[in-house]
Amino acid sequence: MADVQPTRRTVLAALALAGSGALPAGAATPLTVYKDPTCGCCAGWAKHMRNAGFAVTEKPVADLAEVKARAGVPAALQACHTAFLEGYVLEGHVPAHAAERLLRERPAIAGLAVPGMPVGSPGMAGPDPEAYDVMAFTKEGVPSLYLRVRADGMPG
Repeated sequence: MADVQPTRRTVLAALALAGSGALPAGAATPLTVYKDPTCGCCAGWAKHMRNAGFAVTEKPVADLAEVKARAGVPAALQACHTAFLEGYVLEGHVPAHAAERLLRERPAIAGLAVPGMPVGSPGMAGPDPEAYDVMAFTKEGVPSLYLRVRADGMPG
């Protein structure tokens, strides 16, 4: 078998592509989540998003209030963790199907939120799952209903 050596041109092209920050086609969409270092439900949500194909980076922080304020999350919509996805904010236990819809539609909003910690939302397993709302919010903090999620976790 012949010994195949990369050419200088091939190596330089690969280095240029690697340094460009370009993601190969089909690469997972990056998602960065800021959470309390000891929060189990936040880790459960991150796992849900990874299982849906997102490239999740978890960033434990001591002061989530500062992250939420910087992201413009309205107080009434706050939950336990704050994530950033391609210029949007995801607050709390937003299901992957809502994040995927957000990226398909690209509405002129700041982000999505699932206020509180509804049982049955991603990362919040428990008996008697409940239906809950995924709220959109603008940069000015104005909320609106984005979608309803049934108790079985499906859009309703």
